Amino acid sequence: MLTIFLTFAAAAVVALVAASFSVQLIEDSSEIGVRDALDEKGMTWAEVEANGLQVSLSGIAPTEAVRFSALTTAGSVVDAARVIDDMGVAAQEALAAPKFSAEILRNESGLSVIGLIPTSTDRTYVISRFISIAGTKGVTDLLETADYPAPETWESALEFALSAMSSLPRAKVSIEAERVAITAITNTAQEKARLEQNLRRMVPARINLVLDISAPRPVITPFTTRFQITPEGASFDACSADTADASERILAAARAAGAQNPRCIVGLGVPTPRWADAVTASISALTKLGGGSITIADADITLVAAPGTEQSDFDTVVGELENTLPPVFALQSKLQRETDPNAGPPEFNASLSPEGRVQLRGRVNDDALRELTTSFAKARFGSDRVQTSTRVVDDLPPDWATRVLAGLEGLGQLSNGSVTVTPDSVQLTGNTGNPDASTTIASMLAGKLGEGAAFDVNVTYQKQLDPVLGLPTPDECEAEIGAVVAAGKINFEPGSATIDASALGTMDSIATILKRCGELNLEIQGYTDSQGGGEMNLALSQSRAESVLNELRARRVVTGSFKAVGYGEESPVADNGTEAGREANRRIEFRLVRSAAESEQDETALENAAENGDTASDASTEESVTE
Repeated sequence: MLTIFLTFAAAAVVALVAASFSVQLIEDSSEIGVRDALDEKGMTWAEVEANGLQVSLSGIAPTEAVRFSALTTAGSVVDAARVIDDMGVAAQEALAAPKFSAEILRNESGLSVIGLIPTSTDRTYVISRFISIAGTKGVTDLLETADYPAPETWESALEFALSAMSSLPRAKVSIEAERVAITAITNTAQEKARLEQNLRRMVPARINLVLDISAPRPVITPFTTRFQITPEGASFDACSADTADASERILAAARAAGAQNPRCIVGLGVPTPRWADAVTASISALTKLGGGSITIADADITLVAAPGTEQSDFDTVVGELENTLPPVFALQSKLQRETDPNAGPPEFNASLSPEGRVQLRGRVNDDALRELTTSFAKARFGSDRVQTSTRVVDDLPPDWATRVLAGLEGLGQLSNGSVTVTPDSVQLTGNTGNPDASTTIASMLAGKLGEGAAFDVNVTYQKQLDPVLGLPTPDECEAEIGAVVAAGKINFEPGSATIDASALGTMDSIATILKRCGELNLEIQGYTDSQGGGEMNLALSQSRAESVLNELRARRVVTGSFKAVGYGEESPVADNGTEAGREANRRIEFRLVRSAAESEQDETALENAAENGDTASDASTEESVTE
């Protein structure tokens, strides 16, 4: 009996051992098989552990998709029911904020805007600004919003674009946080230059402005070139060309004739592609004669030789020119004769002073022409600026009225000057801020006076009269304000932000300067003395700076780029221990807000000045106007 029991016990032990070995074999084979399968697919991050028939997977999967792939791989080696998922998934980074941008398109049909803006941007305000710009033409709103933090410079870029769009009737503006790109079309080159200058003045710091502004070529009617050689030298009264190459050919011929720094307008309206051939041949002919003028209006050419030219030379040069000109052109030639300087031919004269006052003198055909010239001048220059001293005489040429009115129209293109009309010529001299005025006047006279008419345009371009180049720089504006406040400080009523009546004249002068300066990034800073509490002084200085800003607004100064900031008793300029010092510390300062690039340039200039031993005020990092 004992033997039988021991036999069964031994068999049980053997069976148990065999089962244990079988389980261990299954665990090892399952664990190794699953690990090999995972390693083969690059999932080395996964840990595999077999526990009996179960296989546990642990570790941190990069993504949820990778975790699911690991389960699928393990399930392909062992029964999926035996796979235990103890894996985790790596925490995902927050989704990156989208790139905020907007694009505005404005044309004759209205205004449209599309893009993605932050929720923090006041959408209602932005659309209302667009509506005020577009007026009755309407706004197409395709803006979307996203609830992510706005980039630091987004609002300033958007505000700049809104301000710029008001002066851009035909434009596309693309806005990003640190970049504003403007593509626009203007009517004239002068308008283009003025617009570019204003936009560059307005752009905030840290915003990259990209401009692509084009101006179409002007239409020149009639297409006119007038060149003259006088004892004073050779010069153009007007120069027109149809292409840049044609312009360079014409200018080269003028320089060969002795002209200094000539310029030529490239425009539309040329009568023939061979315009440059005719102009260069005509200038060459005049050079051979040694003096006189050549006028080309469309296809009509008038050559006037100077008095004293030999008849034989005149005939030879005119003959050669006739054979050289392209077929479309018609040539008229005239050899001027010596005249008696004491003969005193009948004439009409009008003068325009730098202050804008006009005086009309000389002869007119009748009372009707006298009234017409007076009315014309008053309409052009202002009714209170014209003085008439003309008299009616007989025996004037039949085209006298045309010549007089054409002369007055030419005078209207100048800032100051005079026009003299005689039976033989119209002579106009003066100064202008328009570099193209000479060509405009000559083209007008050629068209109105008719073929073969003699006229002389002696117009001088003055940079300071140019409405674009003549604008003062921001630093010059700051200096002008300094000169004003040096003569009259802005005072306030005691303990108040109300500007004293004695300072209103100073505010008028500052407003006049700022209107001429255009857009400026200007900070109006208020300061107090050290008496009183710090918080009270800070509030008072802020209120006073805002009062100055409001006074400028009341005088119709555009203050969109101005800021009013109070600094309290900071940065004293004198000793607060004396009454005179405290008076000096109670002040308003006008400071230009400079971009980072400008500040860096100023710092470099200061360092260079220090190295050279020059510590003059013009090397200072920051200029200010102190009141």
